[in-house]
Amino acid sequence: MPGENLSRDEAQERAALLSVDGYEVSLDLRSAVGDQDAGRAAEGAPRTFRSVTTIRFRSAEPGATSFADLIAPSVTALSLNGKDLDPGEVFDGTRILLEDLAADNELVVDAQCAYSRTGEGMHRFVDPEDGEVYLYTQYEPADSRRVFANFEQPDLKAPFRFEVRAPEGWTVWSNGVGELTDGVWKFAETKPISTYITAFAAGPYHYVTDSYSRTFDDGTTLEIPLGAMCRKGLAPYFDSDDVFLVTKQGLDFFHEHFDYPYPFGKYDQAFVPEYNLGAMENPGLVTFREEFIFRGKVTQASYEGRANVILHEMAHMWFGDLVTMEWWDDLWLKESFADFMGAFSLVGATRFKDGWITFANRRKAWAYRADQLPSTHPITADIRDLQDAKLNFDGITYAKGASVLKQLVAYVGQDAFLEGARRYFKRNAYGNTRLGDLLSVLEETSGRDLATWARAWLQTAGVNSLTPQVILSAEGRITELAVLQEAAESHPELRPHRVAVGLYRRTPDGAVERYARAELDVEGPRTVVAELVGAEAPELVLVNDDDLTYCKIRFDEGSLATLRERLGEITDPLARALCWSALWNLTRDALMPARDFIGLVLRFAGRESDIGVLQMLHAWADSALTFYAAPGRRAEGERLLAEGALKELRLAEPGSQHQLTWARFFARVASGPADLQLLGGLLEGTAKIDGLVVDQELRWAFLEPLASHGVADESRLAAELARDDTASGKRHQVRCLAARPSAAVKAQAWAAVVESDALSNALVEATIAGFDQPSRRELLAPYAAKYFDAIERVWADRSIQIAMDVVKGLFPSLQDSQETLDATDAWLAAHESAAPALRRLVLEARDDLARALRGQACDVAAAG
Repeated sequence: MPGENLSRDEAQERAALLSVDGYEVSLDLRSAVGDQDAGRAAEGAPRTFRSVTTIRFRSAEPGATSFADLIAPSVTALSLNGKDLDPGEVFDGTRILLEDLAADNELVVDAQCAYSRTGEGMHRFVDPEDGEVYLYTQYEPADSRRVFANFEQPDLKAPFRFEVRAPEGWTVWSNGVGELTDGVWKFAETKPISTYITAFAAGPYHYVTDSYSRTFDDGTTLEIPLGAMCRKGLAPYFDSDDVFLVTKQGLDFFHEHFDYPYPFGKYDQAFVPEYNLGAMENPGLVTFREEFIFRGKVTQASYEGRANVILHEMAHMWFGDLVTMEWWDDLWLKESFADFMGAFSLVGATRFKDGWITFANRRKAWAYRADQLPSTHPITADIRDLQDAKLNFDGITYAKGASVLKQLVAYVGQDAFLEGARRYFKRNAYGNTRLGDLLSVLEETSGRDLATWARAWLQTAGVNSLTPQVILSAEGRITELAVLQEAAESHPELRPHRVAVGLYRRTPDGAVERYARAELDVEGPRTVVAELVGAEAPELVLVNDDDLTYCKIRFDEGSLATLRERLGEITDPLARALCWSALWNLTRDALMPARDFIGLVLRFAGRESDIGVLQMLHAWADSALTFYAAPGRRAEGERLLAEGALKELRLAEPGSQHQLTWARFFARVASGPADLQLLGGLLEGTAKIDGLVVDQELRWAFLEPLASHGVADESRLAAELARDDTASGKRHQVRCLAARPSAAVKAQAWAAVVESDALSNALVEATIAGFDQPSRRELLAPYAAKYFDAIERVWADRSIQIAMDVVKGLFPSLQDSQETLDATDAWLAAHESAAPALRRLVLEARDDLARALRGQACDVAAAG
């Protein structure tokens, strides 16, 4: 039988044959603590736990053959309809062969499943601070089969009953309410849900409770127990009050707009260690990466980001958990909606009223990049198998999908959109849907034919560019203003866009403000904006004002000249963020030299009021220098960025979030002896910047550049770990150790990640981040050839999450030459039969490299 990579065809065949009535799952997690039982685990074998699953299901064709999913080191016993099966004959390590099915069936599987160190399945973490063990699960898209036997596809929903035996003193959580009875945690039966959103957390977690109550118009009252948890070592930093505040605001918002009560009983939120994702929408037990608990001072952008993720996962309770896509083709039916609803509810329900600015500047930047890769795909994607699904949690499915939904709201109207959502939930509760199910209700509520819209926006790939064309009269008034729409040759679709066109000019006090606006539908290659004929001549035309559509904004020459001189004087923060985003796209497209973009950041970033936009500008400036600047210009660019960052750091208000942001950026770009000496002085307390508190997280941020430039050695990093002997401190230390400028250090880091699987997922990530230092390209040069020799073996031998981290993280992007591009092309040509998901990752990295070389050529040309 095929391995663990389930195909769409197999899933469709199985869904047509089987219906699942329910699961009973019993786990024994007492093996999580203490030494592994020597009788069960030889040296090098994985630590395991017992998993006993009973599945009751029906077959539409008695006598048919199918299979159940299980990834486990061994199966102790198997029975189907009371008949014992030989595990050696029917279990191949990933699937259980089920032959001669009856109309009604009962499968019982007694297995030894493995704890994970990769963040997949049942992850086991040992806290270095106190030796405590913490467990949690992460399944999407298909890793619940690492914990219990099941039918691992989203459209075979069923109710689940779980029970867990755990070490004494532990608490266990799952989707339903749990109770400890005679040493066993027993959980209330779930509603019918998909396997990938079942969940557990177990261990000595610090747990805080609260409650939510809402009375509806019919007089009924909904009570939801709330809980939030983290490791004991993070308890002093855990601001659970703010987590609960956002949670309650979100529940109020979604109840008001969705008209469907939260359907899953309790609402626990677990902040867990070594988490691969941002968060996961398990109903009743949402999991988050513990980095959302802030050990040091952070900016409001960090709190806004956490609130957005909380609300994103909450939106999934309806979009994804209550109503679920049939197969991963329609992943957007949950992720695009949750991404849109995260920003929509953030602005509508919380203190973060500028959430759409962050969306325009940060989330859409992710989408624009993804949509120009050779692997871009329609929002409704063609997902052939689970490896495809794993890679489709990308900027298209999340951020482009959410952007297109924002466009849809503008197209059909907010009231019609929300009424469509309400009908969608009520008609499809606890079921599975496809694209047509959603479009049909939106057509009902809006009166619009959405088939053409859906074909253009959901079923084609690529991003359009919109450029203003202005013709002025001799008197300085607009005689014609048109919007030109273009598409890439590879994806030539021109789309209908609902846009706002804004006209901006200077006011007497020097500010740049909007004085005219028109909202219209842009269709085809050229659309005239009749409403603005006769308006006074603009200094800036913004063709996607208010960010209603998804497009790359371009500028006419006059507008671009205005931005070069007066970008910082645009008073509206969203308009300013859109201009910055457009300028970054011009840089990535090799239409603006990197030196010009860096110059704009140096000139205007200090005036940026929105802290999230400022942090994005720092990231873009760093990328412009690293990837798009002419190689001969890098040292000068680094010096200029460090000088500019230090200047703004000293000018920033003492103790402000802007000061903190400039401090972090200064550390990122510092390279000269004086800069490094200042960082060392700030660490040791011999230097001071008024108001800047160098807390533990900032200490590590300062240590990394000191390590990468050879100033902080192994003993210095060991001393810092002794000061911060925690899981977080260990990750920081590992990254800094791998950053040191030594051939032996790079060889050791490479071996630890590529040749060994001893490191956990979090330490693999930290090692790669430290290894890949732009300041030491010459030390990384030998690894370009080694990369291409290793990646197929890594893909075959490692879990998909770790393999993805290695293939993406170690691509020799810093060896930015034609030789590396040729080597990449040679590998692709010689490996046409490699796993499609592996080829996709290499193709994406190749595209980034080719884009970098074009950007460098543009920057060279600008020097004359």
